[in-house]
Amino acid sequence: MNFLRRWAHRDAREAHDAWRWVVIDTETTGLDPDADALLAIGGVGVDARGIRAEDSFEVVVRHAGSLDAANVVVHGLGRETLDSGVPAGVALDALQRWTNGAPCIGFHSEFDRRVLDRAAKLAGMPRVAGPWLDLAPLAALLHPEVPNKGSGALDDWLAALQIVCASRHNAASDALASAELLLALRSLAAMQGARRFDELVALTRSGRWLGHRA
Repeated sequence: MNFLRRWAHRDAREAHDAWRWVVIDTETTGLDPDADALLAIGGVGVDARGIRAEDSFEVVVRHAGSLDAANVVVHGLGRETLDSGVPAGVALDALQRWTNGAPCIGFHSEFDRRVLDRAAKLAGMPRVAGPWLDLAPLAALLHPEVPNKGSGALDDWLAALQIVCASRHNAASDALASAELLLALRSLAAMQGARRFDELVALTRSGRWLGHRA
């Protein structure tokens, strides 16, 4: 896999578009964001018109440590692929330039944020600037019936909203599927008067305070 298989270079006007948001997903060696290593980052830009397929990001991070065979089966990142990746510092610098301060979004985004923060600290890099929005509680707030039919995992939401993910547990594919979920939720939130990023964050926090299941 090439270092940046897809990475659109935007002009200065587009880079500071207030409506440009970025959806991010990470793959790691395990499920502990404070201990497991970053293996891959995927992302795609979203604006007021929808998903910007040309504005995407994908990178594999070099990892020389041990790998759990069961985890490799899930994300498909084996030793040969990881050996051909780039150092974490290079990957994170590219991610910083791609996000360019745009609001960041993910499904269970706290996991991704902590994974990236830890990787940045270990690499001596600045953390990825936020702010962050978590789609999981927003989805539970706007579609309260879905968690009652499943675990409330990303797969449940993709199935409920008939969103196809080309390759689950691939960072780029998961980011794209999460971006499609964002568009569906953003449409519903707009009906409640929440359109801007800060309004979606406020809606999510309100839902948590009111006791909606996340």
